Amino acid sequence: MKTPPARIALVTGANKGIGLEIARQLGRTGAHVLLGARAASLGEAAAAILLAEGGDVRFLAIDLTSPETIAAAAASISDDYGRLDVLVNNAGITDQADGPPSSCSMTSVRRIFDTNFFGSLAVTQAMLPLLHKSASGRIVNVSSGLGSLMRNADPAWEFARVKLLGYNASKTALNMLTVQLAAELRDAGIKVNAANPGYTATDLNGHRGTQTIPQGAEAAVRLALLGDDGPTGGFFSASGPEPW
Repeated sequence: MKTPPARIALVTGANKGIGLEIARQLGRTGAHVLLGARAASLGEAAAAILLAEGGDVRFLAIDLTSPETIAAAAASISDDYGRLDVLVNNAGITDQADGPPSSCSMTSVRRIFDTNFFGSLAVTQAMLPLLHKSASGRIVNVSSGLGSLMRNADPAWEFARVKLLGYNASKTALNMLTVQLAAELRDAGIKVNAANPGYTATDLNGHRGTQTIPQGAEAAVRLALLGDDGPTGGFFSASGPEPW
């Protein structure tokens, strides 16, 4: 086993966009970052970028729809470091056939849930034994304002027109995972929170977002680095608490 660095962080879906920026910012704090991605070529290229910037980063193959790669990733972390300090469940997808409840594709909704919710749950369960070995474990679920039931119910909300049943509901489910897991782990010292990046210009929205990628990563990074007196079981953007 290698000598473990001060903080070991796994970020899923980190080969581009907000995930890559989360990995970059965590690396700047001195963390050893495991850059999770499905495609080896993309993951290795992204890791090379951060290494060239001076980050301490390593590509880790992990596909949220493949139990085998999740198990292999957990075994690799266990063998090499013996623990995990930070898990950022960032990987997420959309689908062109998603839409309102009356017309969305059932196949599309299932595909989105397989990654955004079931995949994140599977990764979390696989990594929990390693997080329990950390002195200050942190789990950050990258959610969305579109997952807020309160906001979806408000016709005056600026994004009220965005009715994507699969994507929105998958983020609502991720928020429920956050609340329940935080309650379950409260006495274990592992903090679990959900991050709302805000409307950030990424591939996911055709770069129509109004925030920069560094701005979109801010909330998740802050939650990943929470002190022992920080909150757990909450939903936060960079500006503060978000409504469920």
